[in-house]
Amino acid sequence: MASKVRQLKETKVSEIKEKLEKAQSVIMVNYQGLTVSEDTELRKNLREAGVEYKVYKNTLVTRAANDLGLEKLVEFLEGPIAVALGYDDPTAPARILNDFAKVHKALELKAGLVQGEIYDEAKIKELASVPSKEVLIAKLLGSFQAPISKFAYLVSAIKDQKEAQTETVE
Repeated sequence: MASKVRQLKETKVSEIKEKLEKAQSVIMVNYQGLTVSEDTELRKNLREAGVEYKVYKNTLVTRAANDLGLEKLVEFLEGPIAVALGYDDPTAPARILNDFAKVHKALELKAGLVQGEIYDEAKIKELASVPSKEVLIAKLLGSFQAPISKFAYLVSAIKDQKEAQTETVE
């Protein structure tokens, strides 16, 4: 019986390690005090953004973090902790959790791991202010489009002016 429990724990630690290695960002929050409907809303928001949200036993996360050399992350594992894992957009978990915490004061940002670096609450809030990848790409394309549009307008105006000159000469 004890060996079966141990085997289950080892399997869970392996799963956590794999997720920590695979994720671009991992944000830990204290969710104590959220109602069931608030937690459901939070999970829905995270799922829509492609963010995985899990609650693990702190001892298992501690074991996984220590195995990966992330001892500094362990100091934030106190009380009930949930973990949001972002695989595609490293800013998505921080942004969604920070926005949710502004409205629902019971949710408390604790710490995070973003592309191998440990973040405290202040750095997570800073990361949350970074727009999503899609928004940044749209802004970049918009900044490219503005000069091109102006150039096209200028070329069109020159063409119209030349045509007007040609018509007056004839």
